Amino acid sequence: MDLKSTGKTKEEIKEMYNKYFYETFQRFDFIAEKGEDDYVIDETGKRYLDFMAGIAVNSAGHCNKKVVEAIMEQCQQMMHASNYCYTIPMVMLAQRICDAIGMEKIYFQNSGAEANEVMIKLARKYGKDNFGLNRYHIVTAKNSFHGRTLATLAATGQPGTAIQRNYDPMIPGFSYAEFNNVQAFADACTDDTIAIMVEPVQGEGGVIPATKEFLQGLRKLCDERNMLLLFDEVQTGWGRTGSLMAYMGYGVKPDCVSMAKAMGGGMPIGAMCTSAKLALTFGPGAHGSTYAGNPVACAASYAQIGEIIDQKLPENADKIGAYFREELLKLPCVKEVRGRGLMIGVEFNKDIATDVKYQSADEGLLITAVRPNVIRLVPPLNITEKECDEAFAILHKVVSKLV
Repeated sequence: MDLKSTGKTKEEIKEMYNKYFYETFQRFDFIAEKGEDDYVIDETGKRYLDFMAGIAVNSAGHCNKKVVEAIMEQCQQMMHASNYCYTIPMVMLAQRICDAIGMEKIYFQNSGAEANEVMIKLARKYGKDNFGLNRYHIVTAKNSFHGRTLATLAATGQPGTAIQRNYDPMIPGFSYAEFNNVQAFADACTDDTIAIMVEPVQGEGGVIPATKEFLQGLRKLCDERNMLLLFDEVQTGWGRTGSLMAYMGYGVKPDCVSMAKAMGGGMPIGAMCTSAKLALTFGPGAHGSTYAGNPVACAASYAQIGEIIDQKLPENADKIGAYFREELLKLPCVKEVRGRGLMIGVEFNKDIATDVKYQSADEGLLITAVRPNVIRLVPPLNITEKECDEAFAILHKVVSKLV
């Protein structure tokens, strides 16, 4: 469906949006009509270099040919079946994921928040089943972001912000500790703590990578205290940081990992992976979902993950990410450039991130702002140095004008 097919003008579409939609954030002033590899194309045909990648989703490019073919083929066979049935896409995808990342069991969900939600439920049930009714406390990181359901909201370490404000009382059982500080996490744990849950790279927190010492320290702490180590890889997973999953680049294996975004190639899907032993925590009736494991979403994910692996996109993210981060240091007003692979944060000396975001869109580059002074760049993993140079030229023009 495009603007022409509706018989309406752009302004009429915007008026319809204002009439019917809840407004929770400011949109770019164009209609996204088409996705093509690393570009979004609007209603006039203008092309935007997409360094948001649909917020870290379109890692193999927009409308990747193999993903589209998989969706179309599956839609002609079956679009939905209840989870009482075996379906081929679900089973084939489970094998591909578990074998690729060294996990044993998988539970599909429909989004990243749901994947984190089921990971929290699993940890709580595991604690109560094995250690007693009070063993449900989970420590997460300050400035973390784990989702917008009530449980993942409580797990998010941003009290007092719009993310949590006026949704209280928060679900009990969570506390927050300083990221990249093992001792702070140790101090936050009590006899009732069953798990530690962190992002290997904090995305909404400002693109802050964990140190290797931090993640290794958390693994040791959890082993010593009979606690689970949970990694939220909704954004960092599937090649984004230079390895298939971020934990594989750190040499630290969690007990449980969540994933979503890039795994679907644009289709809504999430998952949680664990060991076979931990998976025994969920018996009949302990959890469920009508749409989880949807055949079309799983077929898309199977193709998407195949492209990420076959095209060696994690390796490209590692190589091109290093090049791009060095170039970004040349921007005016830059305080720090940080990240891993193609998950990059640029911190400025001034609170200009939101202006940079919207003015860059006007110039044909899509990015996000995650802090008043921090922009985030998460482009498709198949980008080249040439496209990074194009993005840099736009950013340099916009930032220079602002400062």
